[in-house]
Amino acid sequence: MLNKGRLIGERYEIISLVGSGGMADVYNAVDNRLGRQVAIKVLKEEYSQDKNFVSKFRAEAQAAAVLSHPNIVNVYD
Repeated sequence: MLNKGRLIGERYEIISLVGSGGMADVYNAVDNRLGRQVAIKVLKEEYSQDKNFVSKFRAEAQAAAVLSHPNIVNVYD
């Protein structure tokens, strides 16, 4: 679990944990570059060295990035 105030990629500041799933945690954060609130999905540490999980996580992000709908979150980074 990431602590409040932790900076991710010298850009995203963690505010709080929103929820946790099977392979990732989702955090409320602030994008310090653009001054907006964002959600950050972080692969759980126990899966971060597993190439299969990392590949699935990346594929999920890429699939979501091409979608555009008011009820689907946008992928920025």
